[in-house]
Amino acid sequence: MIKAVMFDTKPYDIESFDKVIGDDIEINYYETKLDRRTAELARGCDVVITFVNDVLDGEVIARLATLDVKLIALRCAGFNNVDFKAAYGKIHIVRVPAYSPHAVAEHTMAMLLTSLRRIHKAYNRTRDFNFSIAGFTGFDLYGRTVGVIGAGKIGRAFIDICNGFGMRVLAYDKYPGEGVNAEFVELDKLISESDIISLHCPLTEENYHIIDGDSISRMKDGVYILNTSRGALIDAESLLEGIKSKKIGAACLDVYEEESDVFFDDRSGHILQDDTLARLLSMPNVLVTSHQAFLTEEALAGIAETTVANIRAFFGGEKLVNEICYHCSDGDVGECKKQRGGRCF
Repeated sequence: MIKAVMFDTKPYDIESFDKVIGDDIEINYYETKLDRRTAELARGCDVVITFVNDVLDGEVIARLATLDVKLIALRCAGFNNVDFKAAYGKIHIVRVPAYSPHAVAEHTMAMLLTSLRRIHKAYNRTRDFNFSIAGFTGFDLYGRTVGVIGAGKIGRAFIDICNGFGMRVLAYDKYPGEGVNAEFVELDKLISESDIISLHCPLTEENYHIIDGDSISRMKDGVYILNTSRGALIDAESLLEGIKSKKIGAACLDVYEEESDVFFDDRSGHILQDDTLARLLSMPNVLVTSHQAFLTEEALAGIAETTVANIRAFFGGEKLVNEICYHCSDGDVGECKKQRGGRCF
């Protein structure tokens, strides 16, 4: 029996995982997030299953190693919260590289259309029997230029949607792929020519705060900024200043740099301590959802199936196709042991 513990668990996680685990895996579900204080809950478990806001720094990984945890299974694609150097040689790390890119891409477009056409405001107004449409003027997406930063699976899915609207699509990616129906350009060109900028890239040291005061100053007046990737791609203070100065026409955010202490929980009865987020939420042209872009039945099923498959592959002695290699994540593919033995170490 493989024993696992899942942190930051929500009811929809339990429902999706219970459908795919068999008699060979037992999962203990906890609502609490993983950090140095809660790591002890992994005692007696072989696997720790984590999500985007769990803490996997050196201290936590060292504690998990002393508890004889053998595998960390990320039920997400991003891994910027993981200290791979600390984990190397101690605990293997696997992830879910793709789980319905269409879910995130469609949510991104839904946020754009909601903000652009004031759908959320119209809904609230008509609920009060106010049928005025004053103040709801938007603009056509047809013929507009959208800049997509990151042309992986999600970025490509969003590009396809934008093409369906008849938009001019610019794309920036360090490793441009073939068969993408977009014009690949340098980042400066994308920033300066786009009416709408959408972020679809993982968070790295290189692109941390890729949207900052300098880049915002080079954007078109009234630009729309969309982020359904990672919060720290945007400097929130610079975003706020850009909105206040009317340089930014609107922002649609499904992620936020300091979201770990706020998102996924009901805080309606509490005073929000994050002043920057509170100020963003007070802006009439800012639309925020709490990291729900992935939340579709198809995506949840894909996450559960891949995570369980990763666990079974590890304990079955198979090649770990979804393991994140320490050497490769550190940029030195030449030392990758996974290329030789199917595992990072």
